[in-house]
Amino acid sequence: MKTTGGSDRAKRAAGESAADAVEDGAVVGLGTGSTAAHAIRAIGRAADSGLDVRGVPTSFQSRELAKEAGVPLVALDEVNGVDLAIDGADQFSGPHLVKGGGAAHAREKVVDAAADRLLVVADPSKAAGRLDHPIPVEVLPDARTTAADDVRALGGDPALREAERKDGPVVTDNGNLVLDCAFGEIDRPAELAADLSAIPGAVEHGLFVGMADEIHVGTDDGVEVRRF
Repeated sequence: MKTTGGSDRAKRAAGESAADAVEDGAVVGLGTGSTAAHAIRAIGRAADSGLDVRGVPTSFQSRELAKEAGVPLVALDEVNGVDLAIDGADQFSGPHLVKGGGAAHAREKVVDAAADRLLVVADPSKAAGRLDHPIPVEVLPDARTTAADDVRALGGDPALREAERKDGPVVTDNGNLVLDCAFGEIDRPAELAADLSAIPGAVEHGLFVGMADEIHVGTDDGVEVRRF
């Protein structure tokens, strides 16, 4: 369930603003999505100009883009830590995020949580006073039905994410399925995050509670940086 909205100019402004924070010698988590892609390209240009940087991709998409852009890549278990991660969001409210529109939220959460700082790149269409975007939940294929029942018991409305331009459901890089779970306005994101994590067969969900250190909000006229 990819979100739309925001001009490419605004997305590029946000991505390049976050890329400016990458220092020489840094290990950087490379997020997934159209706005994070602008950051990856900017990091690639900086690497071509001599910046010493290594990237940890969060998906097949970000890995292929980083290779194309010339960003040297490493796996998470090959480094001692991640200095910062740059990632997009389907929606944000303060430091809380909903992610998973690209079905990469499990790997994104691992890398983003390992980073000393998480810089989120977004356009104004992703801002919300309170989170209400459907929460993607990656589930083991055999748990699709039982996990959906558990989501309903929590008050959610789960829908199996169908693939575009092919028959059948979306399959993640991890070989799993995605349930997009609508809960309406989320009053207590930390509680819902804990409840979703406890569902048997749920690999990871797209609630990133309190994880953003900065949000770079791009517009056609510039970038607003919100720090938490």
